[in-house]
Amino acid sequence: MDLVAEGFRKALQLLLALDPEVLGITLLSLEVSLAATALSVVVGISAGTFIALARFPGKQLVVSLVNTGMGLPPVVVGLMVTMFLWRSGPLGSLGLLYTPAAIVLAQVVIATPIVMGITIGAMQSLPAALRLQILALGATRTQLVWMLLREARLPLLAAVMAGFGGVISEVGASIMVGGNIRGSTRVLTTATVMETGRGNFDVAIALSAILLLVTLGVNYLLTLIQQRERPR
Repeated sequence: MDLVAEGFRKALQLLLALDPEVLGITLLSLEVSLAATALSVVVGISAGTFIALARFPGKQLVVSLVNTGMGLPPVVVGLMVTMFLWRSGPLGSLGLLYTPAAIVLAQVVIATPIVMGITIGAMQSLPAALRLQILALGATRTQLVWMLLREARLPLLAAVMAGFGGVISEVGASIMVGGNIRGSTRVLTTATVMETGRGNFDVAIALSAILLLVTLGVNYLLTLIQQRERPR
């Protein structure tokens, strides 16, 4: 208990002192995770909506693959992205390995199936008669999709929160593709692992506490939006 109390005391001390390194790590964590979440939401909701509404051969197999992707091990994603970004890899010429962009790319791969899978479930749970009613009112295909998205907005916001939760807490892929470089690619999760390995448990607990506060803050804002959109 003394160790935990010391960790939270250290976290408060670091926050109040506005430690430049901790602030930099926290801001980078937010930047890469929010960027990855935004990209995964655009791709995941678009692709998930198409898969849910379209009819094509092999649809069940595609949905099964998406559901499998929701549980992708981060270290596997890190390995695959590292191989693609390696000097001799297909994207090696871009020089993205061990940069924040590489972390964003890996996190997008992790979060997109999560958002996509929840989107598919949300769209397929809507009453089938709803589409016919909307079309009967003279709506275009684009208007139909937009209205269906509005009807499914609550679970879609849950998809956004799930996607963000999946990337802000991820550590394996971030270490592999980012390298945990001080002042460049070190984020809260990788810094926590490093400090734990060094035996600096007070600093590790402090970083964990900050990570929890950041996660709580973002999810609280998203929850406010979700509950405000809840039908009365």
